[in-house]
Amino acid sequence: MSAVTRSVPSVSPSVPPSVRSSEPPSEPPSDAPTFQRQSHDHDGALAVFLIGMRVNQPWCPDLWVPVFAAMPRMLAELYAAKAAHDRGEAGDLGFLDGRTLLGAGGPTLVQYWRSAEHLYAYAGDRSHEHHPAMREFYARSRRATRAVGIWHETFAVPAGAHESLYLAMPPTGLGKAFGVTSDVRRRRHARLAAGS
Repeated sequence: MSAVTRSVPSVSPSVPPSVRSSEPPSEPPSDAPTFQRQSHDHDGALAVFLIGMRVNQPWCPDLWVPVFAAMPRMLAELYAAKAAHDRGEAGDLGFLDGRTLLGAGGPTLVQYWRSAEHLYAYAGDRSHEHHPAMREFYARSRRATRAVGIWHETFAVPAGAHESLYLAMPPTGLGKAFGVTSDVRRRRHARLAAGS
């Protein structure tokens, strides 16, 4: 019997054009963060508000889902009011920006406000989402006080008592709330970073 030989076609590895090319990599997009020291552009007073919830009894969704659902409604209201103020169509509620953090204990909302007075005025206004949401929560909690927990903390920060540093970051936190500046010389963190 004669052996049958077959020619096997050569297979070149699949290499992306950017790797095969001898040209240098393209520039990053114009909106990509650059490695530049920045800080938030605000020296006055401000307020930081933290609010969160903890599901203690996951098997009772009728008690904790409405609490969870109230948070996006309040945020949507605050952002809509901020946009209307920026367009000159409404007064200033004082809400600047916020972010949601997810942890094992449940979600936490971090919010930045012009002042604690603005925050308290919003929370006490019956025409806004916060007041009916809290009233509904308290009504439900009477039936099962341990199913869901909520908490909040308010920090009234005086002028000159806050600092920030952003390196290669998009607008975040106070930088997103107030805008950013590259002039960090007068900021406390600039002295810390310089080791002085």
